Amino acid sequence: MLPAYFLMFWSSTGKHMNCLHFSYPNRKTKNNYRIHFQNAHLVIYDLKIGWKRQAFKSTPKEKAPYSHFYRYLWYLIRIIASVTYRPVSLPENPTYVASEDVTIIVPTIDAGEEFKEAANSWLAGKPKEIIIITEEKMLIPLQELANAVDPERIRVLTVPFANKRLQMAHGIRNTTTDIIVFADDDAIWPPMLLPYVLACFEDQKVGGVGTSQRVQPVGKRMTVWEVLAAFRLTIRNIEISSSTHINGGLPCLSGRTAAYQTVILKDPEFLHGFTHDYWLGKYQLNSGDDKFLMRWMVSHGWSTYVQCCKEAELLSTMKPNWRFLKQVLRWTRNMWRSDLRSLFMERYIWTTHPYVAYTMVDKLFNPFTLLVGPCLVGYLVWKSTIAVIDGGYHLPWWNIILSYMVWLLATHTAKLLPHLWHTPSHIIYVPAFILFGYYFAIMKLYALFTLHETGWGTRAGIGDPTKATAATDGGGVGVNVHRHFHIPARPL
Repeated sequence: MLPAYFLMFWSSTGKHMNCLHFSYPNRKTKNNYRIHFQNAHLVIYDLKIGWKRQAFKSTPKEKAPYSHFYRYLWYLIRIIASVTYRPVSLPENPTYVASEDVTIIVPTIDAGEEFKEAANSWLAGKPKEIIIITEEKMLIPLQELANAVDPERIRVLTVPFANKRLQMAHGIRNTTTDIIVFADDDAIWPPMLLPYVLACFEDQKVGGVGTSQRVQPVGKRMTVWEVLAAFRLTIRNIEISSSTHINGGLPCLSGRTAAYQTVILKDPEFLHGFTHDYWLGKYQLNSGDDKFLMRWMVSHGWSTYVQCCKEAELLSTMKPNWRFLKQVLRWTRNMWRSDLRSLFMERYIWTTHPYVAYTMVDKLFNPFTLLVGPCLVGYLVWKSTIAVIDGGYHLPWWNIILSYMVWLLATHTAKLLPHLWHTPSHIIYVPAFILFGYYFAIMKLYALFTLHETGWGTRAGIGDPTKATAATDGGGVGVNVHRHFHIPARPL
C-alpha cells in the first residue's frame, strides 16, 4: 500500500549534500520514518522515537557519494559552457561568398519527394552548385527530381556501386570551389545557414564547420522514436557547444551537414585513406565517414568549429519506427571504432583537445556504470526479503523500487529540461527515455563485440565496399562515373 504522503527534497548543506530524502508514515506503528541517502548509506529514521538503522552501506564509504556528485558536476559545467558559448558572427566583408565558393555534395541512393524540400532550402543559400552522387540505376529518377528543382545548378553524377565514401570522393574530385558542404538528402537548412558556416572560415586555421540540429517529424506528430531522437539531439547540441567553448574541439562533425576546405579533401593521401579505411586492417568501412573526417582534421592540425544558433540549425528526419534502433546501432559501432582509434592508436586528441579526450573516455565506461544502478537496486530488493535478524534490511521492496523510480524520473527530467522548456508536452516520454537509456547501454556493449559488422543496417542496396573500391581502383569509375547525363526538364 502506498504511503499517506510522499515527499522528496534536496538538502544542499553539510553532510546532506547530494542526498535524496523521502518521508512517509508507518500506519502500523504510527511512527514517521524518513529515508535518505547520506554519504552513500541508505538510512532509515523513525522521527518519533529517534531510532536509526543503517540499511545499506556502499564500499568504500568515503568515495561512493562523490561518484554521483562528480557526474552531475560535469553536467552542470557543460550547461554553463553551453549557455556562455557564442557562435561566430557574420563578417562585414566576408572572404567566402556562397555563390562563388560553395559546392554542396549530396551522396544518396533513394532520395524521395522530401529531397525537393531539402534542395530548395539549400538553394536559398545561393551555392554555386549542388552535386548529387548516386548509383547508376538511380540516375533517371534523381535527374528528374533535380530538374524539378533547378536543372541549372544541380548536377547528378553516378558511381557503379552504392557506397557513400566513394560517392563523396567522386563529388570531391568534381568540385572546383574553395568550400565543400556535405549534406544528407533530407537535411533542411534555414536560409542563413551558409553565411553563418562560411563565417567560421574567416579563420584560415579552421578546416571544418558543423551546426546544431533538430528533428523534423515525418508525419504530423512525432512518434516516440522521433521524440527519443529529439532528446538525444538536444543533449548533443549541449555537448558540442560546450566542448567547442571549453576546448575548441568536439568528437565529431555530424555528416548530416558539415563544411570543409576543399584543399584538405582534394589531398590524394586523404582520398586514398578515406576510401581504403579498414577496421583492424581487415574490415572495410563504408559508414563512419564523418568520424574519419574529424580524425583527419585533428591529426593534420586543422581546427574545427560548430555554429549552434537558430540561424544555422538544420532540420533532419529520423526513422519514425523501430528502425531508429538500427541507426543508433550503426552510429554506436562507428563511435567505438573511431574513439578507440583516437584515444589509443593515433593519440593526437590527448594533446590537441584534452577535454574531448575526457568525454571519449567517459563514454567508454558509461554503459558499465549505468548498468550498476539496477544491479545494486536488485541486490537491495533481494536483501529486503530477508528478515532483519538474519541480516536483511528493514525496508519494504516496493519502497526501494519506488524511490529508485522517483530518482530516475527526477534526474532525467532535469537533464532534459533544455528540451522540455521548448516542448513541455514531451515530458510524458521521459519514462521511455529512461528505458531507452538502459537499452542503449546494453546495445553499446553488444556493438563493442560486433565491430566487425560494417553493414549500413537501415538502407537496402548498399554495395559491398570491397567490390566498390576494387572497381574504382581498377578504373571502373573512370569509365562509368564520369558519364554525366542530362535529361531535359519536363514541360509544365
